[in-house]
Parts: sequence; C-alpha cells; structure tokens
Amino acid sequence: MEFTIHSSFLPHNDPDASLAFYRDILGFEVRGDVGYGGMRWITVGPAGQPDTSIVLEPPAVEGSGITDDELRTITEMMAKGTYAGVNLATADLDGAFERLQAGGAEIAQEPTDQPYGVRDCAVRDPAGNLIRIQEQQR
Repeated sequence: MEFTIHSSFLPHNDPDASLAFYRDILGFEVRGDVGYGGMRWITVGPAGQPDTSIVLEPPAVEGSGITDDELRTITEMMAKGTYAGVNLATADLDGAFERLQAGGAEIAQEPTDQPYGVRDCAVRDPAGNLIRIQEQQR
C-alpha cells in the first residue's frame, strides 16, 4: 500500500495575513480560498508540487464540538507557537532565510547546524505556527 501526504492543516486567526505570508513571503501557490459563514479556508502549496498542500483553517468551526474553554486554550497555544507547525525543506536554506527576514517573518531560530544532523531555521507564521525549514541534503 502506498500513501502520499495530500494536505496538512494549520490554524489561522487572520486569513489575509496568513495568505500574505504563505503566498508573498514563502512563494506558495494559492490553490483555493473558500469562505463560509465569516470563516475562510485557504489552500496553499509549493509551486510545482500540486499534490502537496497546506490548508489554513479557522481554529474552530461552529458545531465542531470545541468548547469555549478549549478554543481559549487553542488560541493561547497558537499565540505561543505551541499548537501547530510544519517542517519544510529547501536546497537553499540561507536564501530562504534571507527572503523570510526581508519579508518581516518572525524569526524563531536563525540557520543552525543541529546536533541531530540537520541544518535548519525556524520562523512563526502570522498565527504563531512554527515553521521549521531544513536544508536538503545532497
């Protein structure tokens, strides 16, 4: 049995700021932007990789069973950057980091050789999600 990762979900609390980050700073394609009842789901993905996407979604949808207390916890965790994240990879980590810095991304860690064998950096998107970017090994 073979599987691929089709889409991952990250919460957003400001769809326009998230769209600007993923589209304008990371250079992702916008594959969908759907609104319903005052909420927006934005699907983005790396150019040239149409089968891999990130869906930026509201942290809670009415009727989802999430209580007000749970939503407060999710919102607090998002603000601290401990709720959700994704790992990306690039052949040019330094170039990607420069682009992120120039775009005003919140830097969580500059490019670093990690003791576990990868070189990476970390930023936070506008919702606080941690985005780690690893340098691809050649």
